Amino acid sequence: MSTQSQSPWEEGNFSRFICTANHGFAPYAQEELRRTFGAVKSTVLVPGEVLLAGLPVAEEQVASMLQTEDPTFLRHIQPVQFQENAADSEQALERLLAFITNHQELGGSRVALQARKTEGAFWHENAASLKQYLTDKLEDLGCEWVVREADYIVSVFAAEETLYAGISKPEQNLSDWNGGAIRFQKEEGQISRAKFKLLEAEQTFGIDFRSFRKALDIGAAPGGWTSFLLERGLEVTAVDPAKMDAGLLQSPKLTFLRKNAGDVKFKEGEFDLLVCDMSWSPKLMSRLVSDLMYSLQSGGTAIVTVKLLHKKPLALIKEVIDTFERSRLQIQRSKQLFHNREEITLYMIKY
Repeated sequence: MSTQSQSPWEEGNFSRFICTANHGFAPYAQEELRRTFGAVKSTVLVPGEVLLAGLPVAEEQVASMLQTEDPTFLRHIQPVQFQENAADSEQALERLLAFITNHQELGGSRVALQARKTEGAFWHENAASLKQYLTDKLEDLGCEWVVREADYIVSVFAAEETLYAGISKPEQNLSDWNGGAIRFQKEEGQISRAKFKLLEAEQTFGIDFRSFRKALDIGAAPGGWTSFLLERGLEVTAVDPAKMDAGLLQSPKLTFLRKNAGDVKFKEGEFDLLVCDMSWSPKLMSRLVSDLMYSLQSGGTAIVTVKLLHKKPLALIKEVIDTFERSRLQIQRSKQLFHNREEITLYMIKY
């Protein structure tokens, strides 16, 4: 007599995670989860941004499977190993403290406590005050509290009526930043916040920009990306019909061509890095950049942002990637970074 196998849900072989994407893109992160795991049971915690997702695999498998699939829109996950109704908030917090204290591996370790909350959460003060409250109560835990380079992350999420928590290693969260929100301090005289995109790409993609010699920056004005590349020691050719920041023009390593990108010509393989962060139609941008790919040497790197000004971003991304692949570009990573907002960043290498 044959027996019907149970589903992972019935066997109890499932796990739960709080999953985060850029605002408005959680449905696409959920679709990535569905494609990776086959089924997702989700509850919205923050509309368009944060989901509580049940996945039909064991917790320890989730991060490795996601790292293999390398999702574009899913920015951060944190395991849910503790859940408590917060109608009695004092009792819920006491049980949370007991849950954390029972993890003896935290003693003597470097631990980051990351707290987040929804707008209407039972904890009425800000998330920073929740973090401070918990660390004060956990002073006898015997760990070293850190912000970065932790051995373990204690993730706490306060929703309207529920308190969630989980303990994991940084790599299990996809990002070791709280909610995947990478924060950079704005520098005095910084030209634009666009610079943060390359700073984040440098960390996320593991790119050593100092290893490049000569870069082409398409659509460079007012010069946020150009300034970053100059700081890394590169020679930069910047192309844009608009004005560049006057301070940058004094750099001996900058050549500024105040022209449309379609009107410039370069030597074959002149550059080993090509970057583009233009606020153009993504289809037009991809064709324009592709037409200049002859100037990028074989083995060179291209970093391009794609504006998702479209109701079907997945189809648009595929079309743009197809255009670049026809220009002998191999996609290394496709990621919606925290600083991208309504766009993604493509990291590509020319073969």
